[in-house]
Amino acid sequence: MRRPGWAAPGRWSLARQLLALQAAIVALLVGVGATLAYLDARRATDERAAHTVTALAESIADAPDVRAAVAGPVPSRVLQPYAERIRHDTGVDFITIMSPAGIRFTHPNPARIGGRFVGNTARALAGHEFTETYTGTLGPSVRTVVPVFGDGHRVVALVAVGITIRAISAELRRRLLVVVGVAVMVLAIGIGGSYLVAARLRRQTRGVAPGELRGMFEYYEAILHAVREGLVLLDRGGGVVLCNDAARELLDLPADGPGGRHVGELGLPEELVASMTSPEPRADEIHVGDTRVLVVNTSPVRSGDRAMGNVVTLRDHTELQGLTGELDTVRGFAESLRSQAHEAANRLHTVVSLVELGRPEQAVEFATADLAAAQRLTDRVVGSVAEPVLAALLLGKSAEAAERGVELEITEDTAIDGVVEPRDLVTILGNLIDNAVDAAVENAGVRPPRVRVSVHREDGRLVLQVADSGPGVDPADVPEMFRRGWTTKSSGGPVGHGLGLALVGRAVRRHAGTVEVAGDGGGDDGAVFTVRLPLDAR
Repeated sequence: MRRPGWAAPGRWSLARQLLALQAAIVALLVGVGATLAYLDARRATDERAAHTVTALAESIADAPDVRAAVAGPVPSRVLQPYAERIRHDTGVDFITIMSPAGIRFTHPNPARIGGRFVGNTARALAGHEFTETYTGTLGPSVRTVVPVFGDGHRVVALVAVGITIRAISAELRRRLLVVVGVAVMVLAIGIGGSYLVAARLRRQTRGVAPGELRGMFEYYEAILHAVREGLVLLDRGGGVVLCNDAARELLDLPADGPGGRHVGELGLPEELVASMTSPEPRADEIHVGDTRVLVVNTSPVRSGDRAMGNVVTLRDHTELQGLTGELDTVRGFAESLRSQAHEAANRLHTVVSLVELGRPEQAVEFATADLAAAQRLTDRVVGSVAEPVLAALLLGKSAEAAERGVELEITEDTAIDGVVEPRDLVTILGNLIDNAVDAAVENAGVRPPRVRVSVHREDGRLVLQVADSGPGVDPADVPEMFRRGWTTKSSGGPVGHGLGLALVGRAVRRHAGTVEVAGDGGGDDGAVFTVRLPLDAR
């Protein structure tokens, strides 16, 4: 039965799996390290024991007192106290001095003096010292046997010094306790550090298992690439962390994506970059580019008080903006018809009143003259402008201007023969005329309100010029006029606040044309906008 709180390893959180893995690795490393340390300590202990007994045996064999005692009548009487004193001082287990025949002169157990030495002595009798591990009367031991040379380099005695394996093991156990203590301490520190790392990871991943993380990533990846809106994630420094397919298309980025570059290095307009990297939220900002109109929303992301970056959503507003422009044109036409109907009603009332007053001749003269003037304007516009939509636009703007008390003059040289996309011409002329009429009305107290429109060919280009009697423009404002949001009006028109000139600039750039702005209000005209569109740039 599964215990409460127990989970299969496959369902463990990422932090828990990391803790288990790190603990296993630390335990393995500590175990290997402890084993190697034990083997090294054992080797060092054996080497130390061999070195100790060898050095001590050599020093005893070289002692003159030993050579003299061996030559005496009773060697044990002198050598036994001497050997025991050295044994106690050095901590070795036995010092045996014997005759070449192997008869003991000394032994830790006095009862064994006079007995035969248990072990090999052949190499020592040949004049060579050696060290071996051998089981003697005191048990297994590490011993060194050294010859004692007399006159003529003759072996007169042998010295055997040894340390029992039991004593060596006791020393090794003392060292092993230190090794085990250090290993346990390192293991505890390693597991403790792993726990702290795992706890931090658990807080950051909120205890989600790797399988769940993988599933969430796959779902999010599918969602990001399925949505039609563009989505861009930026880090705190403005670097692109994520950019879905829709965003790459809307921003005209290469297929391989921005590759972590800063958003300012992607060739985007400065205003768009500023909006995307803004530390404050931006809602439904419209940005007009050369080929698209984008609605941008920027939402800063925070973790507590720490800024993490921005989430930017992009919506393509181009088609909607085109429909809005067409709707604005239709509204303009409707307003023009309303104005014309209103004006016709006024004229009709005047004619009826003249008839009622018994002046039919004046009524006929008034009606004929007014209709002739309107027909002349219509004939001239229709004859000069081959595109019906543009002709209707100019007639409608003329009626609107007249209703607002502004004289809209269409110059005699105006001629449009359909060489440029009508929608773009409607965008350019419609917005320029609207702005010109507003400026003329604003400055009506200084000059008679008037707007002059001229469209003609010149040096392979189509030249559109709109002049007004307004207050003019400040030359310092000219570089900013065609950017989104620039306006001198207190309220927006049908196409949005501060968008008219931005749309004009976009249409002109699309045709590789230019816009010139002149007039500071000091001459006969206020502002004069001149647009030049190459006729071979379609």
